[in-house]
Amino acid sequence: MAYKKLKDWFDKALAILLSEKIQPVFQGFDSQRFIREIDTGIHGLELKARVELIADILREHLPQDYPQSISILTAVLGPENEKETGMFTEGYWIMPIAKYVEKYGVEHYSESIAAIREITTRHTGEYCIRPFLERYPDKTLAVMGMWSRDENVHVRRLASEGLRPRLPWARKLDQFIANPEPILQILENLKDDDSKFVQKSVANNIHDILKDNYQIGLQTLERWSQDPTRARQWIIKHALRNHIKQGNPEAIRLVERC
Repeated sequence: MAYKKLKDWFDKALAILLSEKIQPVFQGFDSQRFIREIDTGIHGLELKARVELIADILREHLPQDYPQSISILTAVLGPENEKETGMFTEGYWIMPIAKYVEKYGVEHYSESIAAIREITTRHTGEYCIRPFLERYPDKTLAVMGMWSRDENVHVRRLASEGLRPRLPWARKLDQFIANPEPILQILENLKDDDSKFVQKSVANNIHDILKDNYQIGLQTLERWSQDPTRARQWIIKHALRNHIKQGNPEAIRLVERC
């Protein structure tokens, strides 16, 4: 099979797929017009613009009452992803739904937070959670603290990945660059997680923190290195990978201790 860029999956075929999922749930959905508007609008657009365009066209074709529209969209998500892979290769089509929540759901906190949890068990909510962290930091941190103890590995990962201060493809979380302590409190719940999927997110989060708050990040890893579990050993090494490559003596000493 010929290689297909990720952006090219967001095309007429995806519009057809979405319409086939939505129409049985919302019979007033104008599938033909929806497909036509996406097919004529996506040409020349890159990935993020395509995803946003589809979210915007969904907004036009769904009930304007957000709680009603998001209930329709969550109803089409299908079964949860039981693997630690496939977020994009299989769940890519959910990206416009996540963008819909990110762009149109901030005024509807409870419905959107519930939708983000559903989305992340099939795809990822790491991008759409960020406006809620900015608008409602205390309330959303409390939710993510609960998520860090969730049975579902994707939800636990979101508790870390959604809080990364410098998450690629996402806008920075300036309030946590200024003060990463709220992030670190949640990472404490995840530092011994058995899932490599979660461990990688925790390590990447600390890797982000080290860029702006080196001493705070290093002190956290120092503490975690005391009688470390295997999970923490891996997290520490992965979090410090760039510093080790650069020959940073503090990083090398810490990794050797593990």
